[in-house]
Amino acid sequence: MPRALTESGRVELRLRPEDKATLTRAASIKRLDLTGYILGNVLPKAEADIAEAERFTLSERDSLRVLALLEHPPAAPDRLVRAAKAGFTLP
Repeated sequence: MPRALTESGRVELRLRPEDKATLTRAASIKRLDLTGYILGNVLPKAEADIAEAERFTLSERDSLRVLALLEHPPAAPDRLVRAAKAGFTLP
């Protein structure tokens, strides 16, 4: 597991010697330093993971349902209307 990010932006990894050797060799083959090799391969994956977590895909049926509800929203429940008129806000 990586350690916590420090103020300098430095991240420390604990690797088995053979794993470090593999990464170092791969970086050398690509003519990169170890940091450049790791970042070049890990950052795109991290960005893809974040993008996947931040959006979801609806089926056609569900998309049509959402659009229909946006065009014709259901009436607000009486309790909600009373709370809004009374100026209620959530903490």
